[in-house]
Amino acid sequence: QLQFVESGGGLAQPGGSLRLSCTASGFTLERQDIGWFRVRQAPGKEREGVVCISGYGGYINSVTEVQGRFTISQDNAQNMIYLDMKSLEPEDTGVYYCAVGRPSYYCSFSTRPYNRWGQGTQVTVSS
Repeated sequence: QLQFVESGGGLAQPGGSLRLSCTASGFTLERQDIGWFRVRQAPGKEREGVVCISGYGGYINSVTEVQGRFTISQDNAQNMIYLDMKSLEPEDTGVYYCAVGRPSYYCSFSTRPYNRWGQGTQVTVSS
């Protein structure tokens, strides 16, 4: 059975930290494109890429507003990926999704290359 299960998330104060995790079963994350996406809490907001890592070569791409604050990593032995978030801002509030797709040299923030998604986890940044 193929599963991609997220954990983590919750409530954090501005300036705080959170860690999100995704665990894969039934398929490997090794040498796949891995991405984290989010849907922020505003009407009409679409799923947007935040950070990704390429299956070929490990190229990491992140949007400007999270650079220096969000870190993507993976543990192939545990078949897990992580998103470490620090210096959180209220604008980071939203539902976060992990995703895995066909490997490339330059991972994309388009949702099309990703064929498996986590169920989503809520992140709320508020005082």
